[in-house]
Amino acid sequence: MKITTSLKQGILIVKIEGELDMHSADQFKRVVDSALDESGANNLLLDLKQVSFIDSSGLGVILGRYKRLSASNGKIVAVHVQPQVANILALSGMLKIVGLYETQAEALAQV
Repeated sequence: MKITTSLKQGILIVKIEGELDMHSADQFKRVVDSALDESGANNLLLDLKQVSFIDSSGLGVILGRYKRLSASNGKIVAVHVQPQVANILALSGMLKIVGLYETQAEALAQV
């Protein structure tokens, strides 16, 4: 899995390529937590265009970042979500805490 981070309008943008599963969840946690610490961002935008699968470990690591950010009234949004990944997020109840948007501009406007 490849993870890249950037900062835009004070929001941490995380682009993920590959599967967010038990093999990559720890890497995701380390990279995102480090970027959040360095940037001081309270909001997270996940670009999931290149993510084809998320398992329970991936859902758990997203939930962990949500708990961290919600303590400071932060939000998590996701863009470019593939249908199969959107279905997993919906079935797991994650759409209650992660807003889905078509474009980065739409997501940034909501955060």
